Amino acid sequence: MVVLGCLQSIPSPIPTKESPSSSSSSPSSWSRSLGTRREAIMFGTCFVSSFFSFTPAFPSAIAQQEQDQFQQDEERVVHLFQDTSPSVVFIKDLEIVKSPTSSSNESMLNDNENTKVEGTGSGFIWDKFGHIVTNYHVVAKLATDTSGLQRCKVYLVDAKGNSFSREAKIIGYDPAYDLAVLKVDIEGNELKPVVLGTSRDIRVGQSCFAIGNPYGYENTLTTGVVSGLGREIPSPNGKAIRGAIQTDAAINSGNSGGPLINSYGHVIGVNTATFTRKGTGVSSGVNFAIPIDTVVRTVPYLIVYGTPYSNRY
Repeated sequence: MVVLGCLQSIPSPIPTKESPSSSSSSPSSWSRSLGTRREAIMFGTCFVSSFFSFTPAFPSAIAQQEQDQFQQDEERVVHLFQDTSPSVVFIKDLEIVKSPTSSSNESMLNDNENTKVEGTGSGFIWDKFGHIVTNYHVVAKLATDTSGLQRCKVYLVDAKGNSFSREAKIIGYDPAYDLAVLKVDIEGNELKPVVLGTSRDIRVGQSCFAIGNPYGYENTLTTGVVSGLGREIPSPNGKAIRGAIQTDAAINSGNSGGPLINSYGHVIGVNTATFTRKGTGVSSGVNFAIPIDTVVRTVPYLIVYGTPYSNRY
């Protein structure tokens, strides 16, 4: 439209009957008029050429902005994992195999030939005193052991990034909420506890991330969104756990007990269960976490008073 406006403002060089003096003007006057027209046409042509020559630059700039935004989002997730993963632990349930050559359970625990892995799971560091939160069903064999042969070994990282392992003792559990608290000796190591968030303000559609050890693969990150709120899932004692968070972030065997975090790295839930296609063992993508507000109410009681925990809120 700007180009058209320029063309409309070009004066016509053709003389009219109402102005005979114009028709009898000198050749120099005609040349000036013709020159003016040519200049206007050239200006319009240059303007159009310049406009279209810059047009391809707009999609290129938009593509660059999208690429920059993608890289920023990617770097944010990488930083999120790097900052949170040191607070996530790998849990092994072990059964000591009786050996006639040794009577020391501790020595057999450190000897892989004399132990059998009963299962694996995840957990996260609750505080700097060595308390670790996980699911009850991850350590149920240890909690109900009467033979004295069940053990639990935790693999973790200290605040300086040094990996180490410790035998853990169970100090409290609540099957009704599928929660348990372990304790490890942290002498010589400083731990990095998770940052606790709240499940009160969670919204469907917001991003979330699960960190754990599915199928024994340590430090695994899966991403997704909050798919639903206020779900009910069964607990190990047969009662319903209310208010569970539904997510499509992959949660598989071994993820249980690990943290579900938001985009700020704050724990909003404890990864607990997944629906599997009957007869296949394959996850359906419908996964659940215990809301962190429930965990915050329960865990301090377990640390102070032990187990079993029977009071309801």
